[in-house]
Amino acid sequence: MNLNQIFTNQRTGNNPHTKASRTDFQRDFDRIIFSSAFRRLQNKTQVFPLPGSVFVHNRLTHSLEVSSVGRSLGSIIGEFIYNDFKNDLTEDAKSFYLHNLGNVIAAACLCHDVGNPAFGHSGEDAIASYFERNENDLKSKFNEKEWADLVNFEGNANAIRVLAHQQQGKDEGGIQLTFSTLASIAKYPCEAIAKKKGIIHRKKFGFFQNEKDIFLEIAKGTHLISESEDPYIFKRHPFVWLVEAADDICYNIIDMEDAHRLGIVSTADCKNLFFELVKSETDDVNRVEQKLNSIGNENEQISYLRAKVINALINKSIQLYKSNFETILEGNLDHGLLDIYKSENKALQDIESFSIEKIYNHKAVVEIENAGYNVMYELLDHFIPSILKHEDERKSYDKKALKLLPKQFVYQDGTDYQKVLGVIDFVSGMTDNYATDLYRKIKGIDIGMTV
Repeated sequence: MNLNQIFTNQRTGNNPHTKASRTDFQRDFDRIIFSSAFRRLQNKTQVFPLPGSVFVHNRLTHSLEVSSVGRSLGSIIGEFIYNDFKNDLTEDAKSFYLHNLGNVIAAACLCHDVGNPAFGHSGEDAIASYFERNENDLKSKFNEKEWADLVNFEGNANAIRVLAHQQQGKDEGGIQLTFSTLASIAKYPCEAIAKKKGIIHRKKFGFFQNEKDIFLEIAKGTHLISESEDPYIFKRHPFVWLVEAADDICYNIIDMEDAHRLGIVSTADCKNLFFELVKSETDDVNRVEQKLNSIGNENEQISYLRAKVINALINKSIQLYKSNFETILEGNLDHGLLDIYKSENKALQDIESFSIEKIYNHKAVVEIENAGYNVMYELLDHFIPSILKHEDERKSYDKKALKLLPKQFVYQDGTDYQKVLGVIDFVSGMTDNYATDLYRKIKGIDIGMTV
């Protein structure tokens, strides 16, 4: 890939460039911050149930922290590209890498989770399995590629839709981000059908059929390398590895800190796991120990070690990005940066193994996953059978159900696929609380008027 061609300030929608004190890429960051999709992340589960007497991370605080780490990664790699490839860069490219790559990665990190439904990954599973479990009644209504989208519902693909799709009565191009930012969140730049046909090893996909034309514009504008056109498969954009690394750094470490605050993980276990990783990446272990011993509060001790661990992982990610830079530019790096590091660092392996055993399989986490799965499944089951009926076939209860759908999610003149995507937009965009409240009301558990 040509370093002069992989970024652009071209945006989704009819949005001509205007002069402003902010760069186009700074405007991306600001648009995401002020978007309703981003605000709703404040009440979407990261790992642990919300709310509680002890503050833990939600999707919004997680995204803000990922963005902070991503800005650091992007700024440092931008300087690296500027210094090492200066003679090959145009003046615009020099300015971009020196001043704006950090902004692009920070903006992409902010919105990397906006397509994730309530209740974490169990919400994704509920949407996909709804269609799988109702295949006999529903599959015939969609073509092969549309059906692949639905039975493999994916938060990454949904993020492109949330950010770039024009909802009923709203502006063209969604929140109108630059193609550079959107390409940076496309971890799996292919159609869902590619997974079914066994053409690629990727577990997930990057865009729905409804947004295929938008994604092809993004791919063209950022010069993604094409691997196949039927189905569409592209190689990753070089910026994706930085966004992925920022996310991996934060969730690997912050989930452990949250579990400690909740009393799920002991101070001794958390300190030992963090300290072993710090030791593996620092030449001044004595200074770290002295600082740690000077802090009396256990939570602050963990916070100090968390900061040291994140700093170490940022430095390691930068080192790995640089050493694999040519492979990344070609789109041929098969693993995430932290996966590479994990394969050679036992301390990070131990953190992952401990987290799987003690955190992600903890009773409170499993309970919220089960509850969330059932809530999301039942909400879909309330709306989708009704939306798929012809207007003349709808009974009174169908019409009552559809009255609960906000107008921007109703594509009455669209195809069955577009109608179903509208319902998914509504349900996947809900916060944990809103989804739970609506579920309780339509099931008759809570009856009464709220204003």
